[in-house]
Amino acid sequence: MVLQRFSPAVREWFESEFPSPTAAQEKGWPAISEGHHTLLLAPTGSGKTLAAFLWALDRLATEPPPPRDERCRVLYVSPLRALAVDVEKNLRSPIAGIRARAQHLGETFTEPVVALRTGDTPSRERAALVRTPPDILVTTPESLYLMLTSRAREILRSVRLVIIDEIHSVAPTKRGAHLALSLERLEAIAHRPPKRIGLSATQRPLDEIARYLGGQTASGPRPVTVIDAGIVKSLDLEVIVPIDDMADLGAADPTHALPAESRNSIWPHVHPHLLALILKHRTTIVFVNARRLAERLAARLNDLAGEDLVARTTARSPASSASPWKTTSRRAGWRAGRNQLSRTRHRHGSRRPGRVGRVARHGRPWHPARRACRPSRRRAEHRADLPEVPRRPAGDGCDRRPDARRPGRGDALSAPALDVLAQQIVAMVSVDEWRADDLYAAVRGAASFADLSRDAFTAVLDLLSGLYPSDRFSGLRPRIVWDRLAGTVRAQAGAHSVAVTSGGTIPDRGLFGVFLPDGSRVGELDEEMVYERRLGEAFVLGASTWRIEEITSNRVVVTPAPGAPAMVPFWKGGRPSRPLELGRAVGCLVRELRAREPEAAAAHLRDDLCLDERAAQNLLRYLDDQATATGAVPDDRTIVVERCRDEIGDWRVCILTPFGARVHAPWALAIEEHLSRSGINVPALWSDDGIVLRLPDALDSLSTEALLPPLEEVEDLVVARLPVTSLFSSHFRENAARSLLLPRRRPGQRHPALAAEAALRRPARGRGESPVVPDAPRDDARDPRRRLRPRRPP
Repeated sequence: MVLQRFSPAVREWFESEFPSPTAAQEKGWPAISEGHHTLLLAPTGSGKTLAAFLWALDRLATEPPPPRDERCRVLYVSPLRALAVDVEKNLRSPIAGIRARAQHLGETFTEPVVALRTGDTPSRERAALVRTPPDILVTTPESLYLMLTSRAREILRSVRLVIIDEIHSVAPTKRGAHLALSLERLEAIAHRPPKRIGLSATQRPLDEIARYLGGQTASGPRPVTVIDAGIVKSLDLEVIVPIDDMADLGAADPTHALPAESRNSIWPHVHPHLLALILKHRTTIVFVNARRLAERLAARLNDLAGEDLVARTTARSPASSASPWKTTSRRAGWRAGRNQLSRTRHRHGSRRPGRVGRVARHGRPWHPARRACRPSRRRAEHRADLPEVPRRPAGDGCDRRPDARRPGRGDALSAPALDVLAQQIVAMVSVDEWRADDLYAAVRGAASFADLSRDAFTAVLDLLSGLYPSDRFSGLRPRIVWDRLAGTVRAQAGAHSVAVTSGGTIPDRGLFGVFLPDGSRVGELDEEMVYERRLGEAFVLGASTWRIEEITSNRVVVTPAPGAPAMVPFWKGGRPSRPLELGRAVGCLVRELRAREPEAAAAHLRDDLCLDERAAQNLLRYLDDQATATGAVPDDRTIVVERCRDEIGDWRVCILTPFGARVHAPWALAIEEHLSRSGINVPALWSDDGIVLRLPDALDSLSTEALLPPLEEVEDLVVARLPVTSLFSSHFRENAARSLLLPRRRPGQRHPALAAEAALRRPARGRGESPVVPDAPRDDARDPRRRLRPRRPP
């Protein structure tokens, strides 16, 4: 029996608390106890976190305590700060239980000390961690990076075991590349290579995630034991549309009971359904896509209920821009079954409370890997959302499930992120001088950089050491000294401070802090939103109303204004584009529906794909309207090119496909450059649903050949066009900041988003050179959040 591997006290405690080990524990403990790198895939609630920790607790409790400077032996890394806080608290119960059993059995027991280190940890507690290291350190990827770049790294040299929770949420991202390099830095300073345990509830392919977890050595990838204790959960899903015709919202209010400004909105019809659903269950989670939507929906639900919902179902937005102390309070209420509303987080989602009666989602998820894991209802905002809803497996060879390219499959590891590499190199050489060859070997140990070429590595060192046209890049600063003769790399003066204050992968959006007059933090607001506000105006934040009393260069000072008319703030931010695989699946579904008789298509949508009757009919009418307008519907085998006049009478050419902005953006840039070389200036806009070309007055049509540049020229066309786009400008600014070449000027204070761009555009001293990043026309229609719609039939 697997429990025989543990000491008597641990075994007795476990048997008194649980009837038997779960599948994840039964399969995982042999590999973990034998000291293998282990990737454990198991569903939420299967005990995989305890599976990772219990063997470590057994060793820590039964081994003699080591010297103080070698005390930290277990490192737990969570990409979710809230999860890290929960784990730190949840470890207290097994430690107390094992201690009681050991005392009862008369065994020697060394109680493990657990400590938490996140961005919310006060500085005095961080200093205490260095003076008195814990046995188990719970932290986040960013805090691990900071510890490795400070004298706190000394307590990490004794780490024997690293547990990475929710590994699927970081592996394919820049944040994951950053964490992979931190793990290799830990490997380099540890007294002996620590074993790695990765925990995941959803990720496949497992071999890719195992490769990410293990990294590699000079002899090849580190072997990782993969424990697959996953199960296929049944999906209880219903997709709901609250009105008969989403294209004619006014018809849903024939008596004009709604205010005039609300008659063309679907919101007034969604809110009553959502409130009724919430009131039927003790705990309901409502997922939405944006902070603004979370704030607005929470406020509207409270208003619509006409009573204080706190006693039973508090509408709050725990993932909003509220302050840490407010967020902590809400999480506690959420776990107690009171809080209801959550914003879905970019790339890594949100945690569920212990028992959830119902999950609702407003609109489609931006990322196809986010799925319902409780009985779930989804409400669609637009007809175009309907083809992308999650659905049951198809029975034939056409994968019609846009939410999952294959069951449980997630994104593959991303290409090497050179801006992340640059940041970590600065951090590494700021605490130690490195030989360039050793540095190259160390970074290639991270799976995200396993294929990094020597030329790319050399180019990064060149950039960091200042090998660029200084007159055109005057806003950038070299961070390292690369002695090519000696083959060594060391830090420039001030590099360590920059690495500590400007590290991480999340770009600085220039957010304003919101504070009470006494200095208490309320939350944060978008820079552009603050610029549009005036003193005395009220707004909603954290489902509470606040009045603006003062606006400074760094903060907004507010006072409570309960009951005052208030606007809902907005936050500018990117959103994931539709993946190509998802676009192909959407197109496949559209093609199938158009091939069926209307009655059969509606039955298929209802019976097989979880849409209610209204949702099914709205989707079919949407496709019919497109076919009426253009004679064809774009799908995975059909691209529709449409010419039409816009609102002011100018001609536009629309290229409609379901393949997403990742395809449409470079295609549009190639068309722009291809036409410009022929003397035709045609601005192109794109979204997930296609490309729009604005034709000049002297041109009323384009040939199909003009829309399809020669395949062998496409790459050159895109590269030539990219530098004059706002897309390049914004990404260049973010990457330069992430590379630490353009760091925050005032650490700890708000850094205006436009200030970074201004620094890049600053001409060389006395030379008057043109800016590094060319000005590009700003056009909101290029925003991927804007959708292309089929024209209404006449």
